[in-house]
Amino acid sequence: MTTPPPSADAAPGAAPPTGCELQLMVLDVNGEQHEVITEPRRTLVDVLRHDLRLTGTHVGCEHGICGACTVLLDGRPVRSCLMFAAQAEGAALRTVESLAPDGAPTEGPEEGPEAGAQAPPAPGDRLSDLQQAFRAHHALQCGFCTPGFLMLAEGFLAERPDPDEAEIREVVAANLCRCTGYQPLVAAIAQCAAARRAARENRSAQRKEL
Repeated sequence: MTTPPPSADAAPGAAPPTGCELQLMVLDVNGEQHEVITEPRRTLVDVLRHDLRLTGTHVGCEHGICGACTVLLDGRPVRSCLMFAAQAEGAALRTVESLAPDGAPTEGPEEGPEAGAQAPPAPGDRLSDLQQAFRAHHALQCGFCTPGFLMLAEGFLAERPDPDEAEIREVVAANLCRCTGYQPLVAAIAQCAAARRAARENRSAQRKEL
């Protein structure tokens, strides 16, 4: 899809200011290709939020310190406030919206004849295993830093699927949280890692039985 350039002072759809240099870029975000026409000086977080309307990525310090804007670039956590959007061309981007896409597993009502009249959860209510662990351990309070911590943890667990507590503590120290005291974050990530490890072991055992 092609997204027109936004203008902070003009009405939606208005022409860009005279003399403004524009660039066509193609961004691969959450598995979808997006054509964006915008100024090359704009940051990745700005384009994600205002052009692609992916507002789960938050803007905090804008200096790369707080980590609220963390996204995954080719699987690795990056600060999207420190990158130009043009620098992300040719890479695969993931934002927090990718964690629980439509049809993802959820803790919602059971299915089948025993489920009664309960309706399945709406797409917006679906949570990934990592998000469920955050919820179970109360690893969020105000929630402003949560998307950044989720993407930081998702990238970390992909690289280090069996971390120990010291490694988890070291990685969460990269982002700032004023509410949780960090211990719930450590516990949530550890639980998710343990659950994924158990699932891998179960699948391996099932393959051996075949």
